[in-house]
Amino acid sequence: MSIIRLETPINAPVEVCFDLSRSIDLHVISTKHTGERAIAGVTSGLISLGESVTLRAKHFGVWQYLFT
Repeated sequence: MSIIRLETPINAPVEVCFDLSRSIDLHVISTKHTGERAIAGVTSGLISLGESVTLRAKHFGVWQYLFT
């Protein structure tokens, strides 16, 4: 079996990367082209353990609800 490994060096502290990975605001900005927005649960700021978010986005011309 083949293994594909992808590494992306990031010149930032791990804490900053972790916080950006759980930022609802950054996610919404990065998916602006799909019209994605947070509509329920944690809708802005940083999501934490035990919390959830519902996102609404248009992919392939169809509105979808994404639950996390």
